[in-house]
Amino acid sequence: MAVIEYFYSTRSIYAYFGAARLTALARQFGRRIEHKPIDLSVVVPASGGTPFGDRAKQRQAYFFGREIERWSQYLGLPAHVDPKHHYGDRTLPSGIVLAAAELPGDAVNRLSHAILQALWRDDRDIADPAVLADLARSQGLDPDRLLERARSAEIQAHFRACTDEAVRRFILGSPTYVVDGDPFYGQDRLDLVERALQRPFAYSAAY
Repeated sequence: MAVIEYFYSTRSIYAYFGAARLTALARQFGRRIEHKPIDLSVVVPASGGTPFGDRAKQRQAYFFGREIERWSQYLGLPAHVDPKHHYGDRTLPSGIVLAAAELPGDAVNRLSHAILQALWRDDRDIADPAVLADLARSQGLDPDRLLERARSAEIQAHFRACTDEAVRRFILGSPTYVVDGDPFYGQDRLDLVERALQRPFAYSAAY
């Protein structure tokens, strides 16, 4: 089955805003979502971007303040603008997503969405193993097995490899959706993703 490559941070508000629509598009067009959680603290500077904490206050206020409010209202998805648990460890939530990706069916889509929702809608600490266990259980998954696998050296190496791949492929940030090699950065590009799934965009020879 053809895939949509999905580079994103498990702590990304815009990944949260796009998650349900991405899953719907994948289902509509018979694609599998290949989850590639990444460490934005590595990917953003590598692409020439400014780390979040170093960005001008007016840019933070607009892109991670007012824009969150507007997109939340526009999409009908409740969201905290600045949740208490916004910052924290990425390794365990990313690891459990990759562990769920080894399971059959849509387990990884459901768990990934639940993790993003838990942070941005409910302000839960997604670095807390007890929270992740509860989220796995809510999706009918075995939390102990998933957490053990998430902590494994193999899965953590996979997480680092996803980040390295994002740097190598010039991924700009989260979320980035790649359709047949064509990257689309931002949940506000999902209309273009839909068009690409229907009919690929032509490439300029200069690109």
